[in-house]
Amino acid sequence: MDSSSDRHNRRILLINPNSLEATTAMMVAIAKSAAAGGFEIVGATATRAPQMIVTPDALEAAAPEVTQIAQAHQHAFDGLIVAAFGDPGLAGIRDGVKLPAVGIGESSMLEAGANGRRFGVATTTPLLKSKIDALPEALGLRSRYTGVRFAEGDAQALMRDPARLRAALADAVEACIAQDGAEAVIIGGGPLGEAARELQPMFSAPVIAPIPSAVRRIIRLITALGAN
Repeated sequence: MDSSSDRHNRRILLINPNSLEATTAMMVAIAKSAAAGGFEIVGATATRAPQMIVTPDALEAAAPEVTQIAQAHQHAFDGLIVAAFGDPGLAGIRDGVKLPAVGIGESSMLEAGANGRRFGVATTTPLLKSKIDALPEALGLRSRYTGVRFAEGDAQALMRDPARLRAALADAVEACIAQDGAEAVIIGGGPLGEAARELQPMFSAPVIAPIPSAVRRIIRLITALGAN
């Protein structure tokens, strides 16, 4: 791989563990809008996972392919983003790939919980509750985590109806704030990226979009690495 200083743009690979290429394109577009100048975002899509990961088994099954994608492309990139909220494959990437790597789950929680802020998660996948609850525990943020609220309705059906998805997620965000005491709310999922962006101006409390959080974090890591 050429060094960062040998190229005008430093390159970030966004890996979509879900197998829907349209979702990858949407997430890459959001990532590009959040990236600073001098950084290029490229997407890669898993092929063996469901189009939308909604169960713990599917999340765990996605991990090996995500790690394989990272290993296959590492020499062409300066950093990696795992763009599913459970961060599947991230541990394997960090064990086997010598590049900075972040997940959208951990990145958004670190941002949401900064400076002691209490935060919750609003999302569409109730079967992944245990996986979501495990993230703040692993990050040392358990005391700041107010829990997860789920949008009413089937996740797949909601994704096919953006207006209904936005309304259902807005209700979940409101519950996080009004009932759980969250001071910030993460929209928990890569495929929910557009909804997260639309929800942000609807609330006075910060609504955290995971993809921009991950982009900001990976850019900081790449920049710090280049400065050493």
